[in-house]
Amino acid sequence: MNNAELLAALKEQGARIDAVMEEDLAIIQSPMLAEIIRHAIFQGGKRIRPLLTLLAASLVGPPPADTARLAISFEYLHAASLLHDDVIDHAILRRGAKTANTIWGMEPVILAGDYLHAHAMALASEVGGPAAMALIGRATAAMVESEFLQMHNAREILISEEKYFQVLMGKTAALIAAACEAGIAHSQGSPDQRLALRTYGTNLGLAFQIVDDLLDYLGDPAKTGKGVGNDFQEGKMTLPLIKTLARAEADDREVLVALLKGTPRERSRQLATARTLMEKYQGFALARAQAESLLRQALTGLAIFGEASAKEPLTGLAHYVLSRDK
Repeated sequence: MNNAELLAALKEQGARIDAVMEEDLAIIQSPMLAEIIRHAIFQGGKRIRPLLTLLAASLVGPPPADTARLAISFEYLHAASLLHDDVIDHAILRRGAKTANTIWGMEPVILAGDYLHAHAMALASEVGGPAAMALIGRATAAMVESEFLQMHNAREILISEEKYFQVLMGKTAALIAAACEAGIAHSQGSPDQRLALRTYGTNLGLAFQIVDDLLDYLGDPAKTGKGVGNDFQEGKMTLPLIKTLARAEADDREVLVALLKGTPRERSRQLATARTLMEKYQGFALARAQAESLLRQALTGLAIFGEASAKEPLTGLAHYVLSRDK
């Protein structure tokens, strides 16, 4: 299955997920709340998390009829986290459109995120029972703790690769892993099958974020919807920079550290210098190699499912993560 075939198949499933969310969200009575949530959810997005729930549930036979309703709880939790992130970051744009907090203000948007959190947990409990509730609860706790870790790391100019991955585990990987495991659990998968999906989801999530880090430096703004070098301009220590600093000679390391201690404007002016040094010390290549290694680990665990046809899109998703350009 090539990328075009994969994306076409996932687009069809994504439309199904959107229809289930449209029906589910019709219960909201407050016009403002409904408007904020529609803005957060239907403003774009790949629906990766609910798609993974559906695909995981299909690995051991036809999934239960209500799997799509369980799946959307993971999209709600993801959307809630983005609403709260944009408030915390005072963000103005997301996916090329004005953020909800820019349009409605902070208080209504925080409350809308809280609603999505609560509704996601209620839905997970109703459809998936205690197993799904535990998974989504642990993922939520990990996401919140990662924000505190990130705030702590922001006070340090340099952070280790270990601290970088600690944040990624909670911020990105935990929810993706939970979405995968909830799907197989809903289809009564065995403990070993659940572990395989948890491993797949964790490594897929980590690799996905590393590729995001690479696209920030190497992507086409017309495709990513973001300016090149935003992370460096903001002084964020992402994996290509961390790996470069670990290998750089003293003089070059000093240049990069001085830029990280400087102003966003200085970093913006010196982006080309930073990129040259990252290429010199293979920061980009090493980060990509780590993403490839993580995805190999993700796919190895799926061997437990033999020749199940549902493995094909999960394998395709792993390859897509490496080749995507936005």
